[in-house]
Amino acid sequence: MKICVGLSGGVDSSVAALLLKQQGYDVFAMFMQNWHDADATLHGDCQWEEDRFLAEMVARKIGIPFYFIDLSGPYRQRVVDYMFDEYARGRTPNPDVLCNREIKFDAFLEAANRLGADYVATGHYVRKEPAPDGSWKLLAGVDPDKDQSYFLCQLNQDQLSHALFPIGGLTKPEVRKLAADADLPSATKKDSQGICFVGKVDLPTFLKQKLTSVEGDVVEVFDAYYAGNEQYDFIGKTLASIRKDGAVPSLVSGYVSEDQALRREDLRARWIMGTPGNEGGCSGVSPYGRDAIAALTDEELMRLSLPMEYDLSFETETYKSGRHHVKKTRYKPNPFGAVVGRHEGAQFYTVGQRKGLNIGGHKDPLFVIATDVERNIVYVGEGHRHPGLSRICLRVASDEIHWIRPSEAMLPGEMRRYRVRIRYRQPLQDATLICRPNGLFILFDEPQRGITQGQFATWYDCDELAGSGVISK
Repeated sequence: MKICVGLSGGVDSSVAALLLKQQGYDVFAMFMQNWHDADATLHGDCQWEEDRFLAEMVARKIGIPFYFIDLSGPYRQRVVDYMFDEYARGRTPNPDVLCNREIKFDAFLEAANRLGADYVATGHYVRKEPAPDGSWKLLAGVDPDKDQSYFLCQLNQDQLSHALFPIGGLTKPEVRKLAADADLPSATKKDSQGICFVGKVDLPTFLKQKLTSVEGDVVEVFDAYYAGNEQYDFIGKTLASIRKDGAVPSLVSGYVSEDQALRREDLRARWIMGTPGNEGGCSGVSPYGRDAIAALTDEELMRLSLPMEYDLSFETETYKSGRHHVKKTRYKPNPFGAVVGRHEGAQFYTVGQRKGLNIGGHKDPLFVIATDVERNIVYVGEGHRHPGLSRICLRVASDEIHWIRPSEAMLPGEMRRYRVRIRYRQPLQDATLICRPNGLFILFDEPQRGITQGQFATWYDCDELAGSGVISK
């Protein structure tokens, strides 16, 4: 069996190649260049030449052939152009997910096949195993700190059937030790950061090379806006109507950062397997009644999944300032919000963002709670517990739903419990998935912070990644 290892110059792919070679397979390495530092359109701080040199040294150390391939054309067309298009529409894409689906397990796989490879192996911390029906399951890696199944959430069965993940059953420290014991040149190399194959770049600067920068208002939304708001009241009343206890639930998430959550031993213990005795491996039972959820109309579910929209307007007034009574203009006080700053383009901001606002005068940090690309307005709220940061339901459009094993796909009218993640490294959250003709709705047991249009939601049955989809409006 001939195996092509996607050798990146990092320690993970290096150990993947080492293990396969030690197991007696016919192994060769291929390094892919997906980005040109001096690209005429964009420029990122990418160290691909250094990575290639290191990958070649690793291949020589292991004793396997080394090849180079330039996939920058397909990468620009399938990943970078998609990324710019999504940002221009006010959505926040995940280029790493697209890179795996469109490049590593498509264009790269085709190139490896042309060189005679039966399989492509990578250094991802994931596992795969056969299902009873002959299809392939995609499982989380055993290391809760490094599980990368989220980034492979769009792979299909054909791609999985040709993929190998040699280090999915190891932890990062174990991988580092294997590399050190084998004296691999990449043993102490730090993990890569930033956009897949582009590197660590300042995202707004990166985007401004193709997206026009236009100044607009930053509007702070006060808590008073939500009191008596029709949409906010609808969400609270609807959730109370389907809860088993009939209580009006909190609509604000209790915030814990991903890094803090990872250090909590109780969460680490449930990170991979969940609670196998519960449906989907959820940690508890749903607070909602199944019959009550089923009674909701498609229109009610759609409205429940919509993010808040803001229609704040501000009147101006003139006043005299200083000893010379110079006439100036200011906004009249508004109990629901205020214009607190300026930005350089709403498309450069994403829900939950804290950095880059450069607005002072607040006790707690400001977070982006919404963007309006058409009107070029960025809406912000003060503090981690601002109501605009949290949502409890989201929708995946019917044509954006992807099941790793198509035989497991839900049918309209069906409901299931799964553990769900809305971004990489987020602790898995208990939720009910509701399939309707107008999409797949994910109703969380607890409010979620920073649900972002354009990102991928992934759902797990214990440690199996069952499916994924792009979060729609």
